Amino acid sequence: MKFLVDNALSPRLAEQLRACGHDATHVVDYGMGSAHDPSVIIFRGLTNRRPDAQSATLVANLPVLAADLEAGSIVIVDEDRLRVRRLPIVEIR
Repeated sequence: MKFLVDNALSPRLAEQLRACGHDATHVVDYGMGSAHDPSVIIFRGLTNRRPDAQSATLVANLPVLAADLEAGSIVIVDEDRLRVRRLPIVEIR
């Protein structure tokens, strides 16, 4: 699967996706660092790339998740829900 990471997310996300074996690029890689959403959507379609759905879901829900993230939580993004797990996770000895 090919991903196109847009300006709402860091270029590091594309790097991390590539490190995990995915074909991922950031809009900055195409000189589209200041492009508006409609242009990015059209370009994504022309290059047969998908948005990173999990990251997009996470970013879209940041206002709701902000307090949990600031308190130190893990957010798990599934297709149909977000799961929040508070940290620290206690080590069992």
